[in-house]
Amino acid sequence: MVTKVKKVLFDPGFGPYIMAFQGSLEYLYGDINRFRNLSQKKMKFMQYHNKILELFYNNIGFYTGCLLWASYIKSLPESELEGNYCLGKTFNEDTDKAETQYLLKFVELFPKDMKYYLSKKFEFDKKFETLLKTYEEFSLINKGFCETKTTADLLLPNNVKTENQTDFKELVENAISKKDLSILAENITDVIEF
Repeated sequence: MVTKVKKVLFDPGFGPYIMAFQGSLEYLYGDINRFRNLSQKKMKFMQYHNKILELFYNNIGFYTGCLLWASYIKSLPESELEGNYCLGKTFNEDTDKAETQYLLKFVELFPKDMKYYLSKKFEFDKKFETLLKTYEEFSLINKGFCETKTTADLLLPNNVKTENQTDFKELVENAISKKDLSILAENITDVIEF
């Protein structure tokens, strides 16, 4: 007998573990830039660069998790999405893209800061850029989820994988149980075709 799912969570539990990237980054860089002396700025950057990367990987994990969860719930029989806080809001493409565009700019500029402040060569994996662009497309094709009421309404970008969705659910639930979204960053290649 097939159990019919009537409702499925829009957010499986990411909410409490999302770290505000832009605001936190602006605060940390503001603290670095309050110094006039370059050696003091370098010292402050040295103190903060791991925290900055922690914030970044948390957000990358969140976006990966969103795509994993979306692929999973899309595989379920048509179900109402419960807790879609975006439903009924007004969609604004520029506002919707702002967050991913900010992160894409960060991916471009942070290696330069690592070189300038710490004299270290640093590169982000190219898959992070692909993830951010895929998530941006995901959000745009769903119009910021403002009209997404059911799993049938949910659209996936063409490069999001749709096999092994049960595994996707387990990956998401594991990260939430550990209260660490950054571990989902390791699963980008599980959910996106490169």
